[in-house]
Amino acid sequence: MSQPDVQAESGAIATVPAPADEVPTALSGRPDPPSRPDQPRTPGPSRHGGGRGSAVISALLATAALAVIALVMTLVTGPATGEASHHHVEHLGPVAADYVAIAAVPALPRAPRPAPAASTGSFTAHCGRNADGHRNSDNFITAPGRTNGAHHVHDYVGNTSADGNSTDTSLAGAATTCQRGDLSAYFWPVLRDIRHVGDDADRPGGGQDGNLGHILTPAAVSLEFLGNPQQKVRAMPRFLRIVTGDAKAVTAGPTASHARARWTCSGTPDRASSTHYPMCPAGQLVQRVGEFPSCWNMTGTDSDNHRTHVTFPDAATGACPTGTAAIPRLRITLTYRVPPGPSYAVDSFPDQQRKPATDHFDFENLTPESLMRVVVDCVNVGRTC
Repeated sequence: MSQPDVQAESGAIATVPAPADEVPTALSGRPDPPSRPDQPRTPGPSRHGGGRGSAVISALLATAALAVIALVMTLVTGPATGEASHHHVEHLGPVAADYVAIAAVPALPRAPRPAPAASTGSFTAHCGRNADGHRNSDNFITAPGRTNGAHHVHDYVGNTSADGNSTDTSLAGAATTCQRGDLSAYFWPVLRDIRHVGDDADRPGGGQDGNLGHILTPAAVSLEFLGNPQQKVRAMPRFLRIVTGDAKAVTAGPTASHARARWTCSGTPDRASSTHYPMCPAGQLVQRVGEFPSCWNMTGTDSDNHRTHVTFPDAATGACPTGTAAIPRLRITLTYRVPPGPSYAVDSFPDQQRKPATDHFDFENLTPESLMRVVVDCVNVGRTC
């Protein structure tokens, strides 16, 4: 998996897990208090059985520390005290168990081997990283015409007008943050530093829907259009709408067949988790990857469930199902500098507990036809554009 170039934007950051006494606890919006002093050392073993007693005490302290971590992470997005506390919706997450060291995550399976007719090139769209803060809690694809239809906040790049009332016509007449006139809308739920309440604690999508925390702007956003390992691709139709991932993966449970979250670290692209937030080694940044379906049914730009008109290729071979055509495969990679420890989480619907499995991405294609021809040519002839 190719990784976005974050050299110009980023510096080294340590994201190794914090000690138990450094788990974030501030929810009041005030500056974090200084770390408390180290615990007194437990006496060492003695000839009168002190060794066993010391071991028991250490075990109890460790258990208590884990309980504190779990309690803090359970409460970190719950109601805060103060004037606006009655607006908050209590989440049951994230919890300490939602985080894992990236080294403990299994390696990803190998990608299908390219066939002679494979399309192996790539095209990267340059649309910025939402430094201007285009955000709302709408989703014009899955909840058209509704304000706060998502009940969580989305980051947008590309089309500058996207909100719950957007239509193909309104999007086509708007401005864009993308180069080369790409009016497409690319969006995803925000990631937050949950050590603090955040500026939208009293607003829909934020604290009113249980999503407390300071919103993190990505350090880098990579928008890549890739090929198919078995065949050439054809142009995406204008106004094609595609979603990937399952925003309701928690309540869907084992039937969440659309869940496709991928959480990894910038220096460990061969390992990724679909169910845990990664704890990255020093110098590596947290990344979210959204792989979009790329086999189009050739008849529509959307469907009732927003999925059946564009499906995924076969996982083993990369071939598109019969009756579909390969189109450029969109991959969105988001890179973040996060605070140390289990101190960040993605926005979600209130009943989805801010679980990493609920990560998802949305896209509507408004690439000019001339630019789409460039995309298809680059992908099919094997160029990197």
